[in-house]
Amino acid sequence: MMRRTGLSGRFISHHFRRLLTVWTQFCSILPTEKHENMAGGKTVEQTVKAADKQRPMYAAVWRWHFYAGIIFAPFLIILALSGAVYLFKPQIESALYGHLYEVDKVGEKRLSLVELTERVKEKYPHDSVVSVTLEKEANRTVKIGMMDKGEMVFAFVNPYTGKVQGALRADENWTEIAKKIHSELLIGGTAANRFVELAACWGFILLATGLYLWWPRQSFSVLGTFWPRWRAKKRLAWRDWHAVTGIWLSIGILLLIVTGMPWTGVMGEAINRVATATNTGYPPFAFSFGPKPESKVVTKDVAQDVPWAAEQLPVPSVHTHNTTSLSLDDVYAIAEAKKVKKPFTISLPQGPKGVFTVATSKTKPWDNATLHIDQYSGRVLSDVRFSDYGALAKAITIGIAFHEGRLFGLANQLVNLVFCLGLVFLCVSGFVMWRKRKPKDGFGAPARVKDPQAAKTVWGGMIAAGIVMPLFALSLAAIWLFDRFVVQKIPSIRRFLAA
Repeated sequence: MMRRTGLSGRFISHHFRRLLTVWTQFCSILPTEKHENMAGGKTVEQTVKAADKQRPMYAAVWRWHFYAGIIFAPFLIILALSGAVYLFKPQIESALYGHLYEVDKVGEKRLSLVELTERVKEKYPHDSVVSVTLEKEANRTVKIGMMDKGEMVFAFVNPYTGKVQGALRADENWTEIAKKIHSELLIGGTAANRFVELAACWGFILLATGLYLWWPRQSFSVLGTFWPRWRAKKRLAWRDWHAVTGIWLSIGILLLIVTGMPWTGVMGEAINRVATATNTGYPPFAFSFGPKPESKVVTKDVAQDVPWAAEQLPVPSVHTHNTTSLSLDDVYAIAEAKKVKKPFTISLPQGPKGVFTVATSKTKPWDNATLHIDQYSGRVLSDVRFSDYGALAKAITIGIAFHEGRLFGLANQLVNLVFCLGLVFLCVSGFVMWRKRKPKDGFGAPARVKDPQAAKTVWGGMIAAGIVMPLFALSLAAIWLFDRFVVQKIPSIRRFLAA
């Protein structure tokens, strides 16, 4: 046959193997022996054409997945590790600061809050007291917040003896440092916060594109899809572990990304606007002082430990000729009468027209409470609980509790730890796969797809994601400009990036 047709043996062998592979994969699922009719009525030729059409799309998605990982994987690792540390905030703080947080012996009678704050003022005469936090455990100290030259410092005082057991600056608390790394990369400021949000947005893109790349196309096998091939070697083994880990943990990692968005500067504000416009945030009827309070200050600016849903709650101003303010013990009694569950924080009024704010948000979501109390009359000006939240505010509050590992105790912490470590493994394994395929004289990026339809389809998906994530949309615009006016204009960069 070779002599009669004039075809080379390599040509015949290549196409014969290709046809045999496709035939074997699809004929294995045939209900009859009629091989020309594939499942769904497709012939072998149609199947080959369908596979050929998928290749440009696959390559286009892979290219986006690759660059998203190369650029943002290091920051996702930072977010995952710092988040994993903050998950265990109670255990870590108990181990590091037990000498501050706990008393040696539980007494029979507690001293008044007024007396406790006086003891703190005696020891720190130049600091001003701004808050008092009470825990539910009998062996816990009372935490008194003070401002020292614009910096927050917490003093810890024995509620039975009045002994000040020590103080801790907020920015020196290791879990707070982890939190700042997680939210602001430790640098702080708006730019760092926006970059963290951008990394989270691209984390979502990595999950979506990774799912597309994982999706079985021509054949299905549990090994390599839902379970790694144990005998696979080198890059194939890394590919299996990368893909299988991603598919098993994708929903959990997505939950962590989504539940973290309410804290972000752009998406968080957009969520706030949606909640306000749809009346699904905090309820206007919770204000006993009327729908348009005079104060333009919001709760998060004057109080600590405020639930997310109550952060934008306007703080009412007090108008009275009375000059005698309530004591902390009076406010504590009001909080107890209103059945506010500990731990809660009492934030002191800021000025003669300010109010006392009682807030709790560090335990279960349904225990959330935010009360504003007239500092002179003791009248409760507003009282917002979890049951008062709108549907969106309730969902976000529950999501935040899950994100921080507070929703269902230690099990929640351990589950989230698996998701965080899984995300780290995905980033590291992706890097290893790249290094194994990277040539010595190139970047090793997937080549630009020449099929315009595939490129347009993927760009369309990215733009659709940008509608939901505005900061991501800005990054897309920056990518397009960089590609159009830098990559395409400089041949060396174009060759290096396989563009």
